[in-house]
Amino acid sequence: MRRLRIGAAVVVAALALAGCSSADGVAGQVGDAGYIAGDGLVTEIVPDQRQAPTPFTGPLAEGGEFDSASLDGVSVVNFWYAGCPPCRIEAPVLAELHAEFGDEVDFIGVNTRDGAAQAIAFEEQFGIEYPSILDDETSSAQLAFSGVVAPNAVPTTLVLDGEGRVAARVSGAVSDTSILSTLLQEELAR
Repeated sequence: MRRLRIGAAVVVAALALAGCSSADGVAGQVGDAGYIAGDGLVTEIVPDQRQAPTPFTGPLAEGGEFDSASLDGVSVVNFWYAGCPPCRIEAPVLAELHAEFGDEVDFIGVNTRDGAAQAIAFEEQFGIEYPSILDDETSSAQLAFSGVVAPNAVPTTLVLDGEGRVAARVSGAVSDTSILSTLLQEELAR
């Protein structure tokens, strides 16, 4: 009877391990890091199919409160957290884009896991000068985009058009300025 139980446990463990290596595209992305990594896929949404997120608010890492109603015109919304390796890769790129477009485009970060101290240390390390919402407790910013375009990987960067609708999503690290710069220029020209 004992051998039967051990044999059943081995079969169950083997089936569980086989399930982790499934080809569904998600299991392989989680890995040891504990997050779903995006692949850099850019999704553009044609204007007549765009939707706006629901209004959202949240505490800012530096103090105070953010209200999405303050976004005025074309905007960049970046979902990130300090321990995310792809977020560390893209942070200097976003800082550079903010320096280039910050007068014309609103930038807001959405920190999905960290407290204020971690978020501020990350921002200082990478020269991020735009504010970030601390969304780890309520997920209100993340939920505001559900049903519109899911920020289902970290990092995810969304471009909102002049009407506040989602115009594009980059799922994964923005590894250089060219793609996001082009998307922003297109939206500013509309």
